[in-house]
Amino acid sequence: MIAFLTSSPNGRYRETDHRSIVPLNPENGFTDKLKKYWKNEANGLLLSAMPDLTEINDNICASMKETFTASGFSVGRLGVCDSRDISPVQRLSDYDFLILGGGHVPTQNAFFEKISLRKALQKYDGIVIGISAGTMNSARIVYAQPEEAGESIDPAYQKYLNGLDITGINILPHYQAVKDDILDGRRLFEDITYADSYGHKFYAIVDGSYLLVENGEQTLYGEAYLISDGQIRQVCKVGESLPLGHRP
Repeated sequence: MIAFLTSSPNGRYRETDHRSIVPLNPENGFTDKLKKYWKNEANGLLLSAMPDLTEINDNICASMKETFTASGFSVGRLGVCDSRDISPVQRLSDYDFLILGGGHVPTQNAFFEKISLRKALQKYDGIVIGISAGTMNSARIVYAQPEEAGESIDPAYQKYLNGLDITGINILPHYQAVKDDILDGRRLFEDITYADSYGHKFYAIVDGSYLLVENGEQTLYGEAYLISDGQIRQVCKVGESLPLGHRP
């Protein structure tokens, strides 16, 4: 398996009109590296973060296919795995690439658990492309950074979940857009995420940056920040890479 775990592979969160077709972002060598593994007329599967929003999933699927085509990537068919049909998980070998869609992390995590995706991925040897929530759920143990109103103050909210075990790294996407967010009257990062970082490591990345898991080696590409033990520091810049060791 080759995994490209992105913040956003195209466009910028809260800035891009997703009704338009936005080509893949070539920053930090993303498209060049993806082309190394891409097959002609590649068949793909979108694994949704919103399993019950079937019409939206169909629209995302059509848009993503046009995005790849507009970026010079040949696509055969692109299917959807959501609440209508979970059977594609039983035949992942039929697909050259998988897209782990963006959305609400706990909702997607519960769906992935229901369809036993973690187990199915153990024998998959194609390309995995994570987008936002899909990237976050790719970790062995997921840090589900609170996102919706009430989550950060709900004592029953589970911040740590079992993930897909594609990587041992916790990625926080869209840092350029969400770093100043206020949730439940508190600063999302300074008051919530920094406090959760004691004993943990979170890598906050901007759109255009990504984590590549290639032959087990984990490497960050592009602008990224390490949050750990209540502190933050920049560890990688645009055009740079940071090896993070072999996947345990």
